[in-house]
Amino acid sequence: MPTLLGVFDNPDDVAEVITRLRARELGALETFSPAPFDQIDEALDEKPSKVRVYTLVGGIIGVCLAYLMQIWMSYDWPIVFSGKPYASIPAYTIIGFELMVLFAGVLTLIGFLIVGGLPQFSTLKGYSARFSAEEFGITVDCSERDASEVEAVLRANSAKEVSVVDA
Repeated sequence: MPTLLGVFDNPDDVAEVITRLRARELGALETFSPAPFDQIDEALDEKPSKVRVYTLVGGIIGVCLAYLMQIWMSYDWPIVFSGKPYASIPAYTIIGFELMVLFAGVLTLIGFLIVGGLPQFSTLKGYSARFSAEEFGITVDCSERDASEVEAVLRANSAKEVSVVDA
């Protein structure tokens, strides 16, 4: 499966290429730019991150664990106080909230690392230091039969250079 690299001078050209390639569903895209640009971000139109699922699961685990731990401890070491029940849910809400925030934060960090593929010990395929200075790059992982069409789209949108990247 070839990976084509297109080098551009203008972020508008990159946004146009992204829009055309997404419409034709020709392959997976990766962009490189020296700074964030709204037109590129809008063209990518990424789906919401999966990190929020880790946050939700962490919060639910934290609050359930807090209530279970406190209820178990109240029955293990009962404090009989004027006929009130051993396990009083309203009194445990503060600890439940605190553990919910703790577990949600920890699992958010873990989810961020997993979803982001971090730590990354190698550079991305097609990356060059010039993409951190003034040029824009886009790599497209496509099938053999779509390679010529992807190259035509890249060249039609003012690509300075189009090349096949080694794996």
